[in-house]
Formats: sequence, C-alpha cells, structure tokens
Amino acid sequence: MSYTIAVTGKGGVGKTTVTGLIINRLLANGRTPVLAVDADANSCLHSVLGVTVENSVGKIREEAREEASKGKVTGIAKQQMLEMKIAECLVEAKDFDLIAMGRPEGPGCYCYANNVLRDVIRKLSSSYPYVVIDNEAGLENLSRRIVQKVDLLVMVADPSKNGIETIRRLHKLAFEMKIDFKKLCIFINRTRDGKIPEEAKYLKNETEADFIIPLPDNKEIASFSEKGTSLFELSVENEVSKIVDEFVGQLDCIFGCAKSAKATALQEKMAAKLHI
Repeated sequence: MSYTIAVTGKGGVGKTTVTGLIINRLLANGRTPVLAVDADANSCLHSVLGVTVENSVGKIREEAREEASKGKVTGIAKQQMLEMKIAECLVEAKDFDLIAMGRPEGPGCYCYANNVLRDVIRKLSSSYPYVVIDNEAGLENLSRRIVQKVDLLVMVADPSKNGIETIRRLHKLAFEMKIDFKKLCIFINRTRDGKIPEEAKYLKNETEADFIIPLPDNKEIASFSEKGTSLFELSVENEVSKIVDEFVGQLDCIFGCAKSAKATALQEKMAAKLHI
C-alpha cells in the first residue's frame, strides 16, 4: 500500500525544509523508496535533497504547447508523448526519486499538464510505499486534484500570530475545497523554546489535528538553508531532525490505528514529550 503525505503552508515558514526532513527521516527509518513531488513552482526541494533537476513538468508543458500549436501532435499521440516526457523528468537518487512541477514559461494554464501529471503520479505511486508532496503556498495544487487522496496533510506555520491564523484559514479552505485527507499534523516551526506558543494551543480543538508539533529554531538548519546545503548532511544529533524522526517512526500507527487506544496513547506520549 502507498501512503501520500502532502505538505503545505504559507511561503517563508520552512515548508520545504519540513518536507525534506520528512523524506530524510523516512529514508533513515528504511521506508524506501520514496517518491518526492516538488509541486511548488519555485522548485527548491531538490536543493534540500541534494539532487539536480534538469527538467520539469512546466518545461514539458511549454514544449507540448508549442508542438500542438504547430499541429505536430494531437489526441492519443499527445497524451503518450507527455506521459513519456514527464516520466523522463524523474530524477533517480539513492532510495528516492524526485519529480518537479516547475514553472510555466508561457501563456495558458497547467490544466492539461496537471491531468497528465495526475495520471503519471497515480501509476508511479504504486511502486513507492510513500509519496511526499511539497505543495505551493496554500492548497491550490491539492484543489487541482493532482493526487486523489492524501493520507497525511501536514501544515507548517511559524509561531507568529499571523502564522497561526494562516493555519486556521488553510484548515477552513481544505474543507471548503473538499480535500480528502485522513490525518492532519501541524508543525509549528522555528519556535524559540521548542514549545507550542499559547496562541497555537487552541488549534488542537479548532482543527481536530491529530498532532501539533513544535520545532525549535535551529542554527544548523538555518545555515543549511542559507547555503543551499542538503539536509542529508545534518548531524545525527540535530534536535529538529530527532523530533521529525520520532514522528516518522510512528507513521504505521498513525495511519493504521488512528482511533485505537494504541494511537491515543501515542498521541498522549508525544504530547507530553513535546510539551503540548
């Protein structure tokens, strides 16, 4: 069975870093291979994963548009060509593969490329136990139904009042868009003392989140972000990495026994450990 984890949040809160940490810890826990999907038009997931992206769905979309405008490909041939080219976008690395949405370079919308990407991800995902998606700020990619289901929706915020309010809006938007997700985890990133700010404590009841996890501000990760260094080079003692590792290590229980006594005990254990 394949599980899909979708990460979202407003720009600048560390969304891509959290995505990279989740992938990093999935691999460290032997949950391989992972399909990483960079659905952010700014495309920087490859940097935190330490790989190079040569092509993207956005570029392919432009090539296909130009070919179609010249009348060179139509119908089934166009579909097959796009599927083949998108498959060629797949960056293969040790224990994970990456595909990037990229940015459109001309007029028009993503609609057709989105449909093809949806089909390709659906076909590819059966070969991966985990699919992790770094979304654009907000929920637009999820609303386009690029993926049909989300097992775990991860929302990332900073500890500011505006950051917490953004989570409320995203949660409301998720229901308005009827996004199908089974579990919700909220990461409050860059907290000063590793504790959930007072304003965020109300989110548990407001959103019915399964987990609210604070991630302390971390100099090593900040330095890596500034330099564009891969998160795979983080020290084994990195505090934030350890917290994400604790969470990732319990995914089987989170997905498999959400309403059970075991899962409830897990939530209480993590809440106590993380000062929730």
